[in-house]
Amino acid sequence: MRDLGAGFGYLMKGQRWVSQHGKQFGMGLLPGLITLVLYAAALICLALWGDDFVTWATPFADDWTSPWAGLFRGFLTAVLFALVLLLAVIAFTAVTLLIGQPFYESLSEKVDLAEGGHAPESGLPLWRELWVSARDSLRVLVRAALWGILLFALGFVPFVGQSVVPVIGFLVTGFFLTEELAAVALQRRSVELRERLALLRSRKGLAWGFGTPLAVAFLVPVVAVFLMPGAVAGATLMARDLLGETTPEPAPESGEPATH
Repeated sequence: MRDLGAGFGYLMKGQRWVSQHGKQFGMGLLPGLITLVLYAAALICLALWGDDFVTWATPFADDWTSPWAGLFRGFLTAVLFALVLLLAVIAFTAVTLLIGQPFYESLSEKVDLAEGGHAPESGLPLWRELWVSARDSLRVLVRAALWGILLFALGFVPFVGQSVVPVIGFLVTGFFLTEELAAVALQRRSVELRERLALLRSRKGLAWGFGTPLAVAFLVPVVAVFLMPGAVAGATLMARDLLGETTPEPAPESGEPATH
């Protein structure tokens, strides 16, 4: 429970940080706005043709008597839409971070400088950073998709599919969302994907407390655009916690004894 609260606390601290740095906030909005157009188009397509896809995928239900075929396919359409939304949250974050790599790198560096006086650098050229980010995001999306397939199958289980599965879905999405956002700061510290996942698994409560509220909020695309800059700032603060980095104490004023 303590880690859950700490994770949510970092999310709030990140939003406060960007609210106090208007220029960073404004620059961080642009990548989200670009991604929003792609995100909205994909969801509109799903809403228009989701029923047709489910009908095509369930030919065995063609001969069922009314109303069972309609109820069955309607339920599958709802489950499919819910799972695609959860995956879209991660995809939205991944694409936004990729488009806005220079903006979010700069934002994360400024948070590091403000907190610790030093911003680690990966030493990689921009094209290499973009490649690593895209590669790792794809790996995360594959993992999330595998979870999505499992949860989709569990959606057929009575009661569990309508109660437990959505909760697990948000927790899974929150975990991977946290990884995507923390990667901005951790990649600059040369922490590879496998290590990042291990770090977050060791502090699942922290990851859930940070990412799950975002996963819920990101279901509304416009909200996602405005929360992204603060989410990157908060994830940078959380990354410092995960690696045990601390903010140095200010130097004592003249006449005050230094503490050791």
